[in-house]
Amino acid sequence: MPEGASLGDPKLKAESARKAFEQEFERFARFRAGVSAESGLTLNSAEALERELSELRTRHTGKKSELASVKKLIGRVAPEERASFGQLVQQIEAEITRGVEEAEAALLAFINDARRERERIDVTLPGRRPRRGHIHPVTLVRERIEDIFVSLGYIVEDDREIETDFYNFTALNIPENHPARDPLDTFYTTTGLALRSQTSTVQIHAMQRRGVPVRMIAPGRVFRRDTPDATHNPMFFQVEGLCVDRGITMAHLKGTITEFVHRMFGPETRTRFRPSYFPFTEPSAEVDYSCFKCGGRGCRICKGSGWIELGGSGMVHPNVLSAVGVDAEEFTGFAFGLGIDRMCGLMYSLDDIRLLFENDVRFLEQFN
Repeated sequence: MPEGASLGDPKLKAESARKAFEQEFERFARFRAGVSAESGLTLNSAEALERELSELRTRHTGKKSELASVKKLIGRVAPEERASFGQLVQQIEAEITRGVEEAEAALLAFINDARRERERIDVTLPGRRPRRGHIHPVTLVRERIEDIFVSLGYIVEDDREIETDFYNFTALNIPENHPARDPLDTFYTTTGLALRSQTSTVQIHAMQRRGVPVRMIAPGRVFRRDTPDATHNPMFFQVEGLCVDRGITMAHLKGTITEFVHRMFGPETRTRFRPSYFPFTEPSAEVDYSCFKCGGRGCRICKGSGWIELGGSGMVHPNVLSAVGVDAEEFTGFAFGLGIDRMCGLMYSLDDIRLLFENDVRFLEQFN
């Protein structure tokens, strides 16, 4: 049998190896010219393709590949065909190697760029500042009130929010059978302490600690068992004022309140006092001021009346002064209180004061 007679056609086997490679390599051929950012590849998908390309190289050029079998035929073909057949096999191997290397190089370049982009940190760039917050609208109004009274010679006092029965009721001349003592109106702890229902408790602490004369305001949180609605919350903010000295009269109270609303809402703002009742003051009065929006003509904010309620006031009851060891025959004083939340709602035209405590950033961002 002549040499090479049982080999079939070696060239056909070589071409078969070439064709098998080209069919598998077709999905990678587009990468030979490079991988652009617009290709849609992600870092993960590029890394997966690079691994598949490495496996393809092994299948078509490794020891068990079809091309390796064709190489073994070189020494068995007829001598006169051996040179040309050898050149054909080398050409096919070079094409496979070149195609794989070009696609692999492009994929690796894309992978390296993507990794650098993901991991790079430019230490020469300035740091990103954290987003700055801003003051809550209730705090804006509270600070404005504090500034006014500090300029009038008052000090700002603060104290505990959980009080004993003495500070929350007895020292404020609230009798045993008063509705405010009922658990339906006041929050109590299991040990009998109460969440303060007004910041008048701070006035008692301040007079015990400082003595008299004293001029102070006490802004802070208070708690009452109100059902939440557009104008009520079980937790809200108020500020109470106190002035105790020799010779203090109702005229001083009226002058102080009038000056406050002038500085708060403008010099044209008017005040009026309506008789009322509070256990800790005698005589007592509700204070109204002319609407800052319509000037007293009547509008939606003042509900057409031209007046807005400020809060309660009056001359400090002698029993309150006696409870802290102050001689009610020598000293007199006045006190007043107003709700910060409601004032804030009116100033910013809010339909529902519950918005102030819902922590909705979209709402709070409006008060920069």
